[in-house]
Amino acid sequence: MKSTFSICFYVKKDKQKANGMYPIFVRITVDGIASRFNTKLDVSPDIWDAKAGKAVGRSAEAGRINRMLSDINASLNTIYHEMQRRDNYVTAEKVKNEFLGHSDNHETILALFQKHNDDVKQLIGISKTKATYQKYEVTKRHLAEFIQRKYHLSDISIKEITPMFITDFELYLRTACKCGYNTTAKFMQFFKRIIIIARNNGILEKDPFANYKIRLEKVDRGYLTEDEIKIILKKKMVSERLEHVRDLFIFSCFTGLAYSDVANLREENIRKSFDGKLWIMTKRQKTNTDVNVPLLDIPKMILKKYKGKLPNGKILPVISNQLARHTFATTTTLAKGVPIETVSKMLGHTNIETTQIYARITNSKIGNDMQGLDKKFVGCWN
Repeated sequence: MKSTFSICFYVKKDKQKANGMYPIFVRITVDGIASRFNTKLDVSPDIWDAKAGKAVGRSAEAGRINRMLSDINASLNTIYHEMQRRDNYVTAEKVKNEFLGHSDNHETILALFQKHNDDVKQLIGISKTKATYQKYEVTKRHLAEFIQRKYHLSDISIKEITPMFITDFELYLRTACKCGYNTTAKFMQFFKRIIIIARNNGILEKDPFANYKIRLEKVDRGYLTEDEIKIILKKKMVSERLEHVRDLFIFSCFTGLAYSDVANLREENIRKSFDGKLWIMTKRQKTNTDVNVPLLDIPKMILKKYKGKLPNGKILPVISNQLARHTFATTTTLAKGVPIETVSKMLGHTNIETTQIYARITNSKIGNDMQGLDKKFVGCWN
């Protein structure tokens, strides 16, 4: 935003020194509001031109003073124009403080982001996952690229983050980065976390996200049908590696455990529960919530297959993917009539709304349910 800017040098006659010299002050004015400071230069009243705001005459002293005033003028102009280009607002006080080296040490957004990410990295395996850390890193990289492209800067003051900055960043993610709706929303959630940290530490007074709503679109998640699972179970694999992939995939289909949770399974996680049967008892690495899942016959057989054959206390050769978790939620449990509250608990979800993403009703379940309804009433027809 454009502003008016002026610099004026003057002497303070009421501060005259014992040797008769006057101190030279400078007045900076931005949009009619002024700020003053002492240049630390003294001048004899005999050679000072108040109207011109400089020393007059051809003496060495006049030349020295004018050269120094010219340097101060040039520095102040440079600071002002750089601040105009960099910041959302410029004041005379800010220009003065930066010139004197007293400017507030406002943190920049990428510096704070990096500090946050470094903290998250140290918590990997404790309360954070490597995947979460990597998502924060990708978000920071996108933000850095956006700042460079939009403002031609390597970083920007946190106080320059405005609602317009946020909407521009979202547009950049959708267009330049070609991110989908939900991917963009996730990046904005990670960015918002950094803004929350800035506000909690008093760096920002107002919340630039106050009127910005982050919403995720419901997506149709992929899963396998019962018949497809049977085909995979019966399939003879051409290599040991593919057999491992199949076994781990099927194990996840019948337990609902995520990749990282399967990787962390050990013998101590397989225990007898209240019913005298074997259960998997562990914690979700992602959320640190308890997960208790009955151990069905097929996962039992898979565990038996690899018992005593793996190093480092592992009970499974870890190779898997997310499709298995979706299949557990949709085909193995919900489609068989397991209540969504039970499925949510076994998946380790902290919010049942997360489980509802999986809660599609398959055509076979619709057919079975309607046949059951039909049988209940058909005898009533006369």
